[in-house]
Amino acid sequence: MNKKVKSDAVDFLFDAILCLENREECYSFFEDLCTVNELLSISQRFEVAAMLKNHNTYLEIAEKTGASTATISRVNRSLNYGNDGYETVFKRLRRKKSLGDSEVPQA
Repeated sequence: MNKKVKSDAVDFLFDAILCLENREECYSFFEDLCTVNELLSISQRFEVAAMLKNHNTYLEIAEKTGASTATISRVNRSLNYGNDGYETVFKRLRRKKSLGDSEVPQA
């Protein structure tokens, strides 16, 4: 965990997110918490990560998501040298979707 990120305020935010029970609660909370552009940027980065894990090219990703090559590179760096946060979530999504969803990246 990056010591610059770890704080009581971030812990409080994460505890709040962990208490959300369904997608509708997530929409309500995140629409209150984030601007539309912030939420779209976060979801775009997550989509980029999924596409990178599925071996899509930068060009394919940029065309589908509208992400810049700088954003794609940043996400790729996190996938390769980060804290495995994306991989943790992808594994859990695969398990939740019984490995049948082509949208969830394979290991």
